Amino acid sequence: MARMEQTMTDSPNAPSLNRYEAIIAKIFRDGYTRGDESVPFRREDILVASDALGIDPPKNLGDVVYTFRYRSPLPETIQSTAGDGEMWIIRPAGTGMYQFDLVPVFDLRPNQNLAVTKIPNSTPGVVEMYSLEDEQSLLVRLRYNRLIDLATGLACYSLQNHFRTSIPGIGQIETDEIYVGIDREGAHYVIPVQAKSSGDFLNIVQIEQDYALCDFRFPNLIAKPIGAQFVDDRTVALFEFERSEGTVRVASERHYRLVDKEDLTEEDLLNYRQRLFG
Repeated sequence: MARMEQTMTDSPNAPSLNRYEAIIAKIFRDGYTRGDESVPFRREDILVASDALGIDPPKNLGDVVYTFRYRSPLPETIQSTAGDGEMWIIRPAGTGMYQFDLVPVFDLRPNQNLAVTKIPNSTPGVVEMYSLEDEQSLLVRLRYNRLIDLATGLACYSLQNHFRTSIPGIGQIETDEIYVGIDREGAHYVIPVQAKSSGDFLNIVQIEQDYALCDFRFPNLIAKPIGAQFVDDRTVALFEFERSEGTVRVASERHYRLVDKEDLTEEDLLNYRQRLFG
């Protein structure tokens, strides 16, 4: 992989870096040598970096790693060491162990130009009244409106939410919800679902972990991971993934908008029919 001729700076307390950014940048800087494509570190290194920087360590050490895996991009001082078309991510490497890995750029933000399919909203009114715009709210909408069935073309059934397990060589992982599915030929599928509110973002590491989960706990089922993301309070983007040449790829992306029945017009239905029959 091509590498830009840049090195890390020694100014972790620059105004643009908040506390978590300063800590993670310090950990990377201490372990990185120009040309590296993987930089391992331990959970305890968060304490070491905090002490070296004179920063109070976070009460939950894992929140530093979680933040840069699922909520915020890694600091530019880290990403600037990557080459064109590359980016750094954080992968688990065992219990209390992680590593920065250099990978091709993988963008899982919803495509704003994708066609949207209107679906009559089957979410019970009382649930709509009290639901929040968070991951649990998204999972509820997926379930009541059978969106996993629609996206996959399978008959799908929720098996368990917040499914946690420990995977050898990775450590403990959690999937937001596990579905099992069956197709018209009788084949069985396992469908791990990662759900994100509009404030968070899907991460390739989660999808890799979901494949590892399927291989370890459901080896006889066909794995079909799904990523779900709120685009707005009524629109959901669903990503279906597949493994190709040893890496994870997006197999399809579909957008569904949950609407009142009055908002689904005859013109809409004609358009959807034309999608099917041309």
